[in-house]
Amino acid sequence: MRVASDIGGTFTDLVALDEETGELSLAKVPTTPDALTRGVLQTLDSAQVEAARIRYFIHGTTLIINALTERTGARTGLLTTRGFRDVLEIGRANRPDIYNFAFRKPAPFVPRDLRLEVTERMSHKGEVLTPLDEDGVRRGVRALLDKGARAIAVCFLHAYRNPAHERRAAELARAEAPGAPVSASSEITREWREYERTSTTVLNAYVQPLAGSYLRLLERSLTERGAPGPALHVMQSSGGITPLAEARAAPIRLVESGPAGSVLGAVALGQLLGERDLISLDIGGTTAKSAVLQGGEARVTTEYKVEWTPTSPGYPVMIPVIDLAEIGAGGGSIARIDAAGRLEVGPRSAGAAPGPACYGRGGEEPTTTDASLLCGRINPAYFLGGTIPLDVQAARRAIGRIAAPLALTEAEAARGILRLAHATMESLLRLVSLRRGFDPREFTLVAFGGGGPMHASALARSLRIRRVVVPVAPAHFSAWGMLMADLRADLVRTVMVRAEPTSAAALAALLRETELEVAARVSRGGIDPGRVSARRHAEMRYVGQEHTVKIPLPGGALDSGAMAEIVERFHALHEQRTTFRLGAAVEIVSLHVAALGAVDRPRPPRLERAPPDPAPARKGARIVDFDDLGILDSPLYERARLRPGMRVAGPAVVEEPAASTVLYPGDRLTVHEQGSLLIDVPSAG
Repeated sequence: MRVASDIGGTFTDLVALDEETGELSLAKVPTTPDALTRGVLQTLDSAQVEAARIRYFIHGTTLIINALTERTGARTGLLTTRGFRDVLEIGRANRPDIYNFAFRKPAPFVPRDLRLEVTERMSHKGEVLTPLDEDGVRRGVRALLDKGARAIAVCFLHAYRNPAHERRAAELARAEAPGAPVSASSEITREWREYERTSTTVLNAYVQPLAGSYLRLLERSLTERGAPGPALHVMQSSGGITPLAEARAAPIRLVESGPAGSVLGAVALGQLLGERDLISLDIGGTTAKSAVLQGGEARVTTEYKVEWTPTSPGYPVMIPVIDLAEIGAGGGSIARIDAAGRLEVGPRSAGAAPGPACYGRGGEEPTTTDASLLCGRINPAYFLGGTIPLDVQAARRAIGRIAAPLALTEAEAARGILRLAHATMESLLRLVSLRRGFDPREFTLVAFGGGGPMHASALARSLRIRRVVVPVAPAHFSAWGMLMADLRADLVRTVMVRAEPTSAAALAALLRETELEVAARVSRGGIDPGRVSARRHAEMRYVGQEHTVKIPLPGGALDSGAMAEIVERFHALHEQRTTFRLGAAVEIVSLHVAALGAVDRPRPPRLERAPPDPAPARKGARIVDFDDLGILDSPLYERARLRPGMRVAGPAVVEEPAASTVLYPGDRLTVHEQGSLLIDVPSAG
């Protein structure tokens, strides 16, 4: 049995696949923030999964990102090269909002008294300029422990080029402080840029004690139920899975583990449907996330930032992360009136506790879910299959807190909340598509999460997207996507060489060395070496530029002919992203090699076809507010009874236990042979 578990901000999901029968089991329970493991175990009980039958268990968690944003990690100390104590404080001069005179740099995760210097120095070529003062390392570690540090980060200048000093310092630190986890930058990332590398190492150390305790508790809880230890894996932000032991060593690689699963699910779904160019849209209870998948692949970047906003530079994390964008717009997003009397929605969320007002758990502030309920888009008696009856009157009272000050009716206020939520979600889709040089009209929108199917048609109209796909069990799609994940290890190495034929031999040797290293890491997960393959990319730029463009490298030997092809790929992609190309020399800044250990992916069974008339799936009707398209009596359909061949015309609502798919007037829905809903939006011309 293959099991995937995904902890979100509002709900914890589980998808279990019986590999013998092909049967899929689903579970969803409210997230338990006080004890995350409890929610995971509850989903196993709800889905009636016997732990002893688990062959693969894949876990995605928000623990790491929550620890960073809520500042609940460990008190961390930093050992760095003499003269570089204040790298975290200095940061970068560039910032998103250059005209904000009230701007303040984000406070470092390590205060200055916990940043200590060590005598040592490497050159940018990796040459030893000053030997490592080993006694100084020991004194520094003892001083950090005396100051209350519970985790230690080690980041020396140019360790990406030659990590010898850093590795020795980490060895000494572990001997001196056996109870404190030690993170060395060369174990996390081998890219240049001192500030970004130091930030990444510090954040890894900051979350390591918490992550270690959590993952050990999860492992113990599952193995006590009979799950085999080697079967337990964690989803990485790069879109691959790794054994629990590897995850404990570098938990920062889990910073976006849940969202990565959803993107992998979109890739797999696109392969089933024959769609290679997709925009994924995941709307959950707390956030909305989106990514562009071109040519059937998701882009992986090492330029991720925690807490980045249009007014704050955030904190860089230089690890491979699937390139997606995220905003605070979900079902729990709270609507409020700001100081200027304007209506705002999000980013603050009602979360899992108390949740939207309509949950009846003490929430009083109006949310997007409350507005959707009043607009008829959610069935109050069928939320989570009826396990959480929704309180319409509580939603009405909450919306009234917005309506009265604005002199609106409750229906008008609810409509206004949804308009603002849609505007925020539309800006997210524009960010990942138009602002990155992609025309959304050339893509198919894959909508999932509890809220994605409800908002997708309206958003497709705004962006003139012609087709929307709603997968099977959309509210569990991130967990389903994790079942599609291969074992994966990534390594990025800064090289800084001209992209010329004379560089080919040295680059080819470095690529081979890197491929062997990441393949060995993947093989430690128990995968057959014959199932391990490599993906190779290069970060490239014109000489004199600051920023790079990521280029896929051709397979086979890296010779002079391949170098010419690589340079042409760079010119073409640079022109797509920036609208111009130059005749200047090109250089390769870094190489990114990913090793993937292929696992057997589940394939949904084909469903029996049925006549076009959807009457067998119809279950009634209700009034639905479609904003400027009218308030219309709309038929309701039970998704489980829809079959391939059936056709549904909007306006309509397709209901299932954890999601509602809203069809606007003019929409045309068909059912794919494996159960996905295909919605054509003809007015999006």
